Amino acid sequence: MFHSPFSRLARRALLLGAASLVAPVASFAQQDWPQQPVTLIMGFPAGSGVDVVARVIQEPLSKQLGKPVIIDYKSGAAGNIASEYVAHARPDGYTLSFGTAATHGSNAALYKKLPFDVEADFIPVAPVLDVSNVLTINPDVINVRTLKEFVELVKANPGKYNYASTGNGAGTHMAFAEFNSRLGLSMVHVPYKGGPEAITSVVRGETCCIMNQVQTVLPHYKAGKVRLLGVTTAAAVPAVKEVPTIASSGLPGTKGFDSSIWFGIFAPKGTDPQIVDKLNAAVKAVLETPEIRERFESQGNTVRIESPAQFKKTVHDNRVKWAEVAKAANISID
Repeated sequence: MFHSPFSRLARRALLLGAASLVAPVASFAQQDWPQQPVTLIMGFPAGSGVDVVARVIQEPLSKQLGKPVIIDYKSGAAGNIASEYVAHARPDGYTLSFGTAATHGSNAALYKKLPFDVEADFIPVAPVLDVSNVLTINPDVINVRTLKEFVELVKANPGKYNYASTGNGAGTHMAFAEFNSRLGLSMVHVPYKGGPEAITSVVRGETCCIMNQVQTVLPHYKAGKVRLLGVTTAAAVPAVKEVPTIASSGLPGTKGFDSSIWFGIFAPKGTDPQIVDKLNAAVKAVLETPEIRERFESQGNTVRIESPAQFKKTVHDNRVKWAEVAKAANISID
């Protein structure tokens, strides 16, 4: 069939006209976000400390956004499976990552061939919490009462004691690695698939100890099954105020010790800034709710509120810190 140059030009003009009509609609859709459920991709198992925090904010965040917030589990590889999924997701604000100081910090130092960049491929939306770890022991395996006694016993028995973590490169692993590096301790690292398995290994006596989140070990501590020797934060944790900080122990290498971690929400690169700002405002509103704040603090956590720009700096600084820790401790995963 013959088509004249005029007909081709006419069709092109019609297409260009249609495209110009679509642009304002897309812009309006961004302004009107969200129009459907929002999914948080979770890189850790159900029941883990990260998951517990996400579950607390899930319903109130849904109310703030006016649409359901869904948690989708893609656990494994210290959160890297979930991170890769979000890094390559459509940047429309409907697929987000519930990340940590490990997934968007230490993993970059430990895994040399990640299929994404923890900074360049994500937009930091909002932090949620600062989470304190605490050195938790089973006294039936390593019967000490103070941090000083713990260090002396481990030093006298290099390679004898096994410590648990929630996975290679997880915050629980890195906190203990930094501790051992600073104090010159030789221990065997035993990684588990997640928080529930790791703390269970300590309670059962399969491992001697773990630096796990206060909120995770608290029920076992109250039940008298474990002993707490020191929190990893610079300041004491009100939920376990009787437990001193590692930094205050006076032991060589512990001055300034602060190995707290954070949890936060990330969007794929290219996400519209208006959507990022709306998300940030919604998270902020949730965290400022007295009931939510009190619930987190009673579990040993501290609410963290930052703008996207402030959170971006937090992520960058965290990445730099853990790179230094990994180098000093000579740790790598692949």
